[in-house]
Amino acid sequence: MTMSTNKPQPPLPYQGGCLCGAVRYEVNAELPRASHCHCSMCRKAHGAAFATYATVPRAKFRFTRGAEGALRSYESSPGILRSFCMHCGSPLSWSSKETRDADEVDFTLGTLDAPIGPPQQWHIYTASKASWYDIEDHHPQWPERKPEQQSPKTGDKTE
Repeated sequence: MTMSTNKPQPPLPYQGGCLCGAVRYEVNAELPRASHCHCSMCRKAHGAAFATYATVPRAKFRFTRGAEGALRSYESSPGILRSFCMHCGSPLSWSSKETRDADEVDFTLGTLDAPIGPPQQWHIYTASKASWYDIEDHHPQWPERKPEQQSPKTGDKTE
């Protein structure tokens, strides 16, 4: 379900960056969806119950400052790169070499400069969520990754 808002959307491109300002980026795409990832990798990388990302085409996302100096990447698992600022540690993006995701990049919504209207949202990898956190919102949940053909909560295949 997409929620409506009376808040005007900032004009494209959206701007964002790390806490200290050494790394900046822009996104030249609408942000219709957000994933709240509860996997243990995202929880550890963010130091939180989950990480919230928007997914955009790789060609619509670019670093505008710090890519050659302050931006660092960590391969958290084979083919998965997480980028962050080497100065302040802000997590900025996540990308995969996997065929399904190779043309996309996920970036942390919390690093946008301006507020955006609430996009469609869901929770993924809830089977490995933090034991101390209860998901109490109305957004769909998937025990693992959100395949297009899976139904929420149960993970059962749909036709």
